[in-house]
Amino acid sequence: EALFLEQGYDGTSLAEIVKRSGGSLATLYQLFGNKQGLLQAIAARWREGSVWKAVRADVAPEQSRTDILIGYALGHIEKFNSPRAVALMKMLVSECLRDRDFALQTYNDMQLPMIALLAGQFRTWREDGGMKVDDPEEAAHLFLSTIFGDSMLSKLAGLDDAVLDEAQVRWRLKPFFAYFQVT
Repeated sequence: EALFLEQGYDGTSLAEIVKRSGGSLATLYQLFGNKQGLLQAIAARWREGSVWKAVRADVAPEQSRTDILIGYALGHIEKFNSPRAVALMKMLVSECLRDRDFALQTYNDMQLPMIALLAGQFRTWREDGGMKVDDPEEAAHLFLSTIFGDSMLSKLAGLDDAVLDEAQVRWRLKPFFAYFQVT
């Protein structure tokens, strides 16, 4: 990861990775398959260590569901706006544009787990009467698109003013909360 961040994905050779890590090329291929596999592993490790956890009402039972979702959104925005995260996302996007299979794997590994976690919570809230949602998966897609869509593209393009603050997040999510009657 350090080499990718220092030299860029394209500028880093497998030989340099092996030299810095102290392993062997055979071990690298055995563990990761190739350079793309290594990039996928870095992204997976980053995802596991991030805020990509379930939205859990039981963690903060005194909070409203809207405040839980706002906190979830703000946590993601903070994580995605770090220089390291932006650099990693740029590498992933670049490689996704070159290789459709890599793109599908990245989507399956990065986006679908967030959708599944949110949809699961939305189902729970639907069952307890805290949210009126007919399609939790589509609602999860809408939620993520609302907080990430244009701001993530702007950030990847290098526009510093792309970071949403709490007031903007609340404003953007107000129609979502109203439509799905989130309490």
